[in-house]
Amino acid sequence: MNQYVRQLALVLVGGLCLASAQAEEVKIGFVSTDRVLKEAATAKAAQTKLEQEFSKREKELTALGASIKTSADTFEREAPTLPEVQRVTRQKQLLEQDRDFQRKRREFQEDLNARKNEELQQVIARANKAIKDIAAAEKYDIIFQDAVYVNPKIDMTDKVIKALNAATPAK
Repeated sequence: MNQYVRQLALVLVGGLCLASAQAEEVKIGFVSTDRVLKEAATAKAAQTKLEQEFSKREKELTALGASIKTSADTFEREAPTLPEVQRVTRQKQLLEQDRDFQRKRREFQEDLNARKNEELQQVIARANKAIKDIAAAEKYDIIFQDAVYVNPKIDMTDKVIKALNAATPAK
């Protein structure tokens, strides 16, 4: 029985040695999506584009809000001295203006969020392409995006940002 255990142990050790000799080293990489979205030129260009696209509307909404507030403050001061019919009419007008303002603010936010998502998807698509290109060129087996902990020696975020910036035409 003892000899059988030794032979079994030798077979197992031999099998493990053979398996480890056949196994190749796995090359792993990591990319921080947050850093790419903050630091890559394509992400910065997308942010600038959105700011330009929505700044006029945002200023108009801010001005409209300030105008409604001024009107409301004036109404509050004058309300005690106004005839009831005029007071009720102005109050209804203010409520209608506020509802219109809130609707415009909501539409603005929805439009802005939709455009942000479109731009974000384009940046992510470009980043994923850059990651795949680097993975193929440098023979990575697996690349993770976002993790709780990453050893800096496998962090390839700088390479991805550099590749994205190189692909972004200068303005």
